[in-house]
Amino acid sequence: MLPGLKAGFTLDARLEADSEQLMWLGLCELRVMNDRRWPWLLLVPQRPGAEEIHDMTPLDQAMLTFETNMVAQALKKVSGCTKINTGALGNIVRQLHIHIIARSEGDPGWPGPVWGHGLREPYQRSDLRRFAETIRAAL
Repeated sequence: MLPGLKAGFTLDARLEADSEQLMWLGLCELRVMNDRRWPWLLLVPQRPGAEEIHDMTPLDQAMLTFETNMVAQALKKVSGCTKINTGALGNIVRQLHIHIIARSEGDPGWPGPVWGHGLREPYQRSDLRRFAETIRAAL
């Protein structure tokens, strides 16, 4: 079994297709959304069947809050953004995952939501690696 992988856990195919693994944290897999328009990270708690935060134990909820705050602070530091948007929507992908998105005035779609705004613009491989390394260093 891979380090960090929880027994019975499978990543939703849509999350796997739209993002790249960055690293494992204590509870979550940290992923980079493959859309260069926004610095956009995903936290995916490694808990089989979890769709909502309240589906997890109180200890896991506390750990998720800690990891979300840690990642949000790192993203704000490296991006210099105006605002961090954090959300767990799950209307399309039911598997619990937290979006952490750096937003700045004048970015594509500002001040509206990122969802449904234009077409995704994938990173060049070298740019994705550079962004991932910057985030790792900030954590």
